Parts: sequence; C-alpha cells; structure tokens
Amino acid sequence: MKRTLRSCLAALALFIGTLAAGPTQADSLASFLPEIEPAELVPEADGFGPIRDDIPVAPVLKGGDTVAWAFLTSDFVGTTGYSGKPIHVVAAIDPDAVLTGVNLIKHSEPIVLIGIPNSKMVKLTEGYAGLDLKAEAAAGGDAHDLDIISGATVTIMVIDDSLVRAGIKVARALGLGGLSPVQPDGPRREVDIQMVEVLDWHTLSGDGSVRRMTLDVGQVNQAFEATGDQRAIKRPEPGEPGDTFIDMHMAVVSVPSIGKSLLGEGEYKNLTDWLEPGEHAILVLGRGAYSFKGSGYVRGGIFDRIQLIQGDRSVRFFDRQQKRLREVSADGAPSFTELDIFKIPADAEFDPAAPFRLQLLVQRAVGAVDKIFLTFDLGYKLPEQYLLPVAKPQVVDDATEEAAAKAELWQRIWRDRTIEIGVLGVMLLVLTATFFFQFQATMNARTFLWFRMGFLTVTLFFLGWYANAQLSVVNLMALAGSLRGGFTWDAFLLDPLVFIQWFAVAAALLFWGRGAYCGWLCPFGALQELTNRIARVLKVPQWTLPWGLHERLWPAKYMIFLGLFGLSMISIPLAEQYAEIEPFKTAIILKFIRDWPFVVFALALLLIGLFIERFYCRYLCPLGAALAIPARMRMFDWLKRYKECGNPCQTCRNECPVQAIHPTGEINPNECVDCLHCQVLYQSESKCPVVIKQIKRRAKVGSADPKPSLGQPPANHPNAKVNPT
Repeated sequence: MKRTLRSCLAALALFIGTLAAGPTQADSLASFLPEIEPAELVPEADGFGPIRDDIPVAPVLKGGDTVAWAFLTSDFVGTTGYSGKPIHVVAAIDPDAVLTGVNLIKHSEPIVLIGIPNSKMVKLTEGYAGLDLKAEAAAGGDAHDLDIISGATVTIMVIDDSLVRAGIKVARALGLGGLSPVQPDGPRREVDIQMVEVLDWHTLSGDGSVRRMTLDVGQVNQAFEATGDQRAIKRPEPGEPGDTFIDMHMAVVSVPSIGKSLLGEGEYKNLTDWLEPGEHAILVLGRGAYSFKGSGYVRGGIFDRIQLIQGDRSVRFFDRQQKRLREVSADGAPSFTELDIFKIPADAEFDPAAPFRLQLLVQRAVGAVDKIFLTFDLGYKLPEQYLLPVAKPQVVDDATEEAAAKAELWQRIWRDRTIEIGVLGVMLLVLTATFFFQFQATMNARTFLWFRMGFLTVTLFFLGWYANAQLSVVNLMALAGSLRGGFTWDAFLLDPLVFIQWFAVAAALLFWGRGAYCGWLCPFGALQELTNRIARVLKVPQWTLPWGLHERLWPAKYMIFLGLFGLSMISIPLAEQYAEIEPFKTAIILKFIRDWPFVVFALALLLIGLFIERFYCRYLCPLGAALAIPARMRMFDWLKRYKECGNPCQTCRNECPVQAIHPTGEINPNECVDCLHCQVLYQSESKCPVVIKQIKRRAKVGSADPKPSLGQPPANHPNAKVNPT
C-alpha cells in the first residue's frame, strides 16, 4: 500500500507541475503552409505567395499568377471541437468565391480514438472543394447538404460551420464573387414603438406594410419547364394557367401599428406576451392550391417550405414557433385559408428595419419518392413611417458576432436532438424517484429485478448503441485542457446528451455518490451486468475473489486514472491513446465494428465479467475512479443498515454484486454502484435474519403486521445502524 501511495503522489505531483505550464505557441497559417503542397488546394498550383499583412490569407500561385487565396479557418472564426481545442482546416478560395481545395491539417478530436479512421475525416473535409460561397451567403449558410459520420456528428458540424462562415468572411474581405462587406442600406433605423395607429387593409397593402406574392399555375409550370427536367415537365400542375397556385402575403406583426391593425388588440396582447426580449414575429397569409406550410411539420416539427433570409442568415421555423390566427382584424381584409404567426428567435439577430425575404419552396414529385424543387422569394422592407433614425451607430465587435455564431451552432444541435433529450430527461426523473423512494421501489424483489433489468436495457440500447452517449475519462481530460487554455461552455454544449449527463452526475455525486451513474446510466456497465445476468441463467459459475485480494485490486483503477490525468497535462493526444483501456468506444460507440485487437480486448473483459460480475468496473475503470474521488463529498447516507449487519449477519456482504460491503458491515461508497440489492435484502422475509426473527416474534404474540415498517429498524432495535462513511 505504501508503494501505491507513492505512485499516486507522484502522479499528483506531475499533474500539479504541468498544470502551471503555459499554453503552446498558437497555430497559424504560416506554420501550416509548409506542410501543404499547393496542388492540394488548387490543381497544378506550384507555390504560395507571402501572407498579407491586413488579412491572414496567402496567394496560391500557378506559373506566378494568383489563382486563389489560402486561409486558415481558425484565423477567422471559432473552431473549437469536442476536445476543447481548435480544429484547424486550411482551404483555398478562387476569385469566383468557390472553394478549390480543403485540407484538414490538425485536430485533437477523440473521434480517431473511437475507431473512425483519420482518412475518413480527411476525405469528408476534402469533399467541400467546389462549395459555392455565393450561394451560401445568399442562403444564410444553408445551401448545401451536410454529410454526417456516425460517432463524429459534433466534429463534422463544427468543420462545416467554420468552413462556411470563414469562407464567406474571406470572400467579403477580398471582394470575391461579387461579395462585399455588409454595409447598412442607408442610415440605420429602428422601429418606432410609439407609433400605434390602427390602419385598414387597403392602407396596409398600399404602403407596403403587407407584401404580396402571387403565382398562378401557368407561371409555376413555366418555371419547371425552364429547368429542362423532362420528368417535371411531364407532370404539370393541374388546372388552368390562370388559376391561383398560391397567393401569399406577409407582414412584420411585432411592429406595434402593423400588429394591432392585423391582429386586433387582444391577439396583439397575446403576441407580446408570447415574445421574449429580442424576438420578433411575422404573419404569413396564404390561399390557393399550394400550401406554404405543407404537412411535413406535423411529422418532423419543421416548416420545410419556407425560410426567412436576411443577409447571410437564414431562419427556419419549428412548430413551437408557430401560432394560428383565426382571422385578419384589419377592415377590408380578404379571406385566407392559411393564417399563421411565426416567431423569429432572438439568436437569429433579425433586424426588422433591414430588408429581408421569405423564400417559398415549391416541390414537384417526379417519381415514387423523388422530387425536384424551385424557390420563389417574397421580398419585404418595412416602410419608412415605422422607423426612426438610430442616434448612435451600433458597433458589433467580432467577439460578439463569434459568440452568437457559436451559440447558434450548439442550439441547432440541441433542437435536432429534442426527442433524445426528452427520453434522457424521463430516464433521469425515473431514476431520481427510484432513489428518493428506494424502500417502496425495493419492496418486491422480483418486481425490482425486472425494473432494474429493463432500465439497464434502455441504458444500453438507447443511451449507448443508439445515442452514443457514453461518458468517458476522455471528457474529463478535455475539460482539464479547456481549463488550462481558457474555458468556454461552447465545446461541451455541442453534445447535449453527454452535457446533460455530466450535470446529472455532478448533482448525483452530492446525494448518492458515483453509483447513480456507474450502476444505472453507464452503457458498458449495463452491458456487463446484463451479460452476467444471462450467464447466471445459463448456470455459469460465479467467482468471488477473497476479500484480501479484492481489497488490493480495487486501487488499480485510481492509479490508472491519475496516470492518464497526469499524462493529459503533457499531451492530450497521447493520453487519449492510453485511454483505450476504456473499452467503451469499441463496445458501445462502434458496436464492435473495429480492428480485431480492440474487439478482442473488449470481449475479454466481458468474458471475465461472465464469471466475476462487473470485473472492469471494480478494478480497471478510470472513469469510475474519477467519479469516486469527489463522491466522498456526498451529503447523505441513503442505504439503511441494521445493527446486526456485519456482526454477525453477512448476507448483504456475500450477495453484494461488486463486493462493496466490508466484512464488518460498512458499505464502501467508493465501490458501491447503488444497485439497491442490499435494500431488497433489508426487507426480505426469506433472507434477512433480522426481519425473519421479527416475524417469528410477532407470530408468537399474534401480531397482525408480519414485517417491520419500511425504512425503520424492527421493534427490538430502537436504533438502526447507518453506514458511518
């Protein structure tokens, strides 16, 4: 044990010493260009020119002529990935604002360590060559399809976001493709909230407060004919050419005068109560054969036929951002079949005083499942009578803009995973209720066993194999690296299920210790226990290690954790390689589809676990060790014990699945996984000697109550023995 203590102290000293080390020299375009061949960015290019002083870009030369400009994404936008460190991508952009080549030059993402070849990441990144940034600027960065690699969703979204935003910034700075820095259209204006005059429909539509776009069947058919797609031409819209395809109107109803005129006083009051500070709303009205809403939002919750575009930003609307309007309140308004209010969130940074457009997507089926699409724009500019000049020019610094862009990225990821977040929330609520009402939950041993097996099955299949939400010691190493280099929440918010679980774990450590996660929410732990349960059913013999050997083996995981953590202070990539002692990536993230050495290692651990339940959890898991250290701060001892526990009764100790109960009866919270089996035994009428003795005594005196009250010691023991740790 002295040797163990010395090893732990040495690792701790290494950690403290390296924590004070300063950050490494910042990466730059100048440091990366020597590693890249010019032809990798532009075919047949033969050199790079000097990096410009005003903008960090370098000319890409071909025969002495500049054919493109190379830039580093992290020089222009934030590129922090899941590891907490920047993802460095060098790209080249030509005079027409098209990316000619993209090179993933450096990253610290743990995705390669979970079995995804770096070559696959490089190939996907190189696939951005040919991306037209003019189209991206017009569509708010949403003009292309996003390819996702399973297990690397966060990393791919960061690369995609940084390439598009950085590329547009470079194009605007250099004036490529006709793009130029965004300039306000004349003097800046803001909405005059004091103007509350109620106007009729004729006035509103005449002065541009309500804008209109009308398409007839003939216009739409001609537009599809212009595409040259014979499949679309053969399927024209039904009806006469002059029939109304869609008659669509739009107005900004968060402007007081327009809102009160179109919605009426009552509905406008409801609107202002619905909107939060910084949010705006538009009213979209429609009639005709084509619906601007469609039916897709019923299934997916998103209105995929319309999007609002202002400058480089686009806003798509979800069902929670929509409200129906019964009728238009303005005098003289025509009737409409669709009347909907859409909320524009504050993070969209929408400026009602600036021009914008509502883009309508018109689709035509050309096969059983195939469709082609056209877009039509309804432009809008708020009339001058609703605007006031801004007294002082508004200054938005780059840091504010970058923070908003990062926030929009992680918020988009959270919106896309709403269902998974809801399921995880239900799991956490059920688990919390089980712990708070543990005696009620463990009254019936058979029922509780099925409940636990069912919960672990959901953990394995949903959290693990479906959502890939397996926590890892790599997360902690990334956190430590972020604390050294300047902590921000953005990188950790990119994976919502992992983020939520870490917050839940932090709260659980104060109440129950590490067992709330290790015993219930860890997918690999669930896999071990479920396979061991199957082994028991098949009569596989179970081995119980002698207490002395068990007590000397469990410190191994603490030494592994301290070693990894100390190594991460020197080199996170090297520490992540040694973190392969965690089989989580192989067994959970990649579902055993990996190189054979990793698969053999994971299967070997599971094989041992068939004979020694949760062998890996007990002796090797660095994550369990990391959680056990702060778990000693927990505020409550929830697991009840009798005075006889350990002296003379050894029932709970002998049946504890992970041997967390000392021969003297105390429960070691550092090793307990909160499976609650001891609480089942605490109430067992067939196994607990204290309960059996009490039943016999009451039977002799004719007691009607065959067992002691839940959570209370029997009558012959006025004080229950509680775990002193």
